[in-house]
Amino acid sequence: MKKLFLLLGIFLFLASCKKNEAQPALSQETAIHEKVNELYTQYGKSNEAIYNQPIPDSLFSPDLKKVLDEAIHASKADIEKVKKSDHPDEKPLIFEGAIFSSLYEGFTSYTIKSVKIQDKTAEALVVFEYNMASPKVTWMDTVHLINTEKGWRIDNITFDKIGNSKDLKARLTEFVQSTK
Repeated sequence: MKKLFLLLGIFLFLASCKKNEAQPALSQETAIHEKVNELYTQYGKSNEAIYNQPIPDSLFSPDLKKVLDEAIHASKADIEKVKKSDHPDEKPLIFEGAIFSSLYEGFTSYTIKSVKIQDKTAEALVVFEYNMASPKVTWMDTVHLINTEKGWRIDNITFDKIGNSKDLKARLTEFVQSTK
């Protein structure tokens, strides 16, 4: 009987160790889902959020945050320059269309299709739909994340071929260059 309890104890101990090994990957994936959802909930429907609130350190990597801040600063500077110019009715350089999505019009819904985690980086494949046109448009963008000391942060987005930019950082860099 003692032998049975000993074997049962060892079995339960080993089974609990296996569960704990799998849990970090699951919580990592959950954290990535939360970051992607935060991005598209906060910035997916309108570019106004970009202008009206500071870019959060908790969502974007330091590198992407720097590029975003530069682009926002360049846009705001151009808005002020046009206001003070001889032609204040001209259109300043502003963010038009959906910044964080391939399709200019943005999306009506999205689903995170898959997440691949590799060491300190991850890729989330996101399927989008825009159903305000006929036929509806679907596409996939890849959100790239890095794992920092403070958790997962969005580092870039690779756009689908339907867009006119390869990725978010390139789009923002081109925008800054166009203001000069």
